[in-house]
Amino acid sequence: MLQNCHLMKSWMEDLDKIVLSFKENADRIHEDFRLFLTSMPADYFPVSVLQNSVKLTTEPPRGMKANLKRTWANLNQDFINDCTKPEIWRKLLFSFSFFHANI
Repeated sequence: MLQNCHLMKSWMEDLDKIVLSFKENADRIHEDFRLFLTSMPADYFPVSVLQNSVKLTTEPPRGMKANLKRTWANLNQDFINDCTKPEIWRKLLFSFSFFHANI
């Protein structure tokens, strides 16, 4: 996994060559090989990489309330209550969620 590829503008041409070489060397690449890239939208990102990829896009929720709702929607009550000190755990979980939403 290569994260934040948009930060390496000077490396985009090399990335393009590497991804194009995958097609040429398909018989030598292991069948379980996967390359994951993360990037913010960038006009200099190689179009050929995008064309030869499966793309997944996510957008963060707008606003603190929407962000907290999204985080808490992924949690179930068993996860929240499955603790020896549930009162402290709930406060800690909310604090981390709030911090994550704020960042």
